[in-house]
Amino acid sequence: MRLSRILAPRVTASAHCDLPCGVYDPAQARIEAESVKMICEKYQANTDPEFRTRAVIIKEQRAELVKHHLWVLWTDYFKAPHFEKYPNLHTLFNEATKLAGAGGVKGSLDPATADQLLAKIDEISKIFWETKKA
Repeated sequence: MRLSRILAPRVTASAHCDLPCGVYDPAQARIEAESVKMICEKYQANTDPEFRTRAVIIKEQRAELVKHHLWVLWTDYFKAPHFEKYPNLHTLFNEATKLAGAGGVKGSLDPATADQLLAKIDEISKIFWETKKA
């Protein structure tokens, strides 16, 4: 008998992620977006080139985390019935992830752009919590 056959799994399970915890919350995206806004404000208030370089790097990492947390909600939490009840949900996620990307906070150091992102996350959060009550 071959070793690979002995070690092969006997049962296959499938889930939306590696560990289906079922814990979703737009607060994760919001915390990272708040960090992006604060970094933008600190960047504007500081003229030290090393500080500014570090700020840009960290801001872009945080913006990527915002996108990640939004995508998890969009692709794993929200299902067809949610999109039927809230027809603007796809557009809202698209706009939010674009604001988290190069056309938004990744490409800008303006705190106002971060405010726009936070507003989109708040809209998503409102819908999210309405679905949790249902």
